[in-house]
Amino acid sequence: QVHLVESGGGLVQTGDSLRLSCTASGRTFSGYGTGWFRQAPGKERELVSAIGWSGTITYYAPSVKGRFSISRDNAKNTVYLQMNSLEPEDTAVYYCAARLGQPGPGVRQYDYWGQGTQVTVSS
Repeated sequence: QVHLVESGGGLVQTGDSLRLSCTASGRTFSGYGTGWFRQAPGKERELVSAIGWSGTITYYAPSVKGRFSISRDNAKNTVYLQMNSLEPEDTAVYYCAARLGQPGPGVRQYDYWGQGTQVTVSS
């Protein structure tokens, strides 16, 4: 069992930055692909970024490419999402999710989920 806890969300203004953290407990995070998803009110949960267990494989949704950066520190059992140049359209609850092996694009491919952290970007 892997327990995930997100942190780092908040209320910021357009153009600001935030760094989200996802810390795992229960067992080592090594070997787990991790994704950051977000869900805005009335919209489906979507994959924002993902990283392979070794950190060599990364994915970014077109809407965040060039602004967001994903990384991980397996020694700390933590995955980070650095979000720069935030826009009001980035407002959502952000979730991290993990699955054994490489990350995938779909919500149903992940076995473990955090509780989410709210990111609000004001214009």
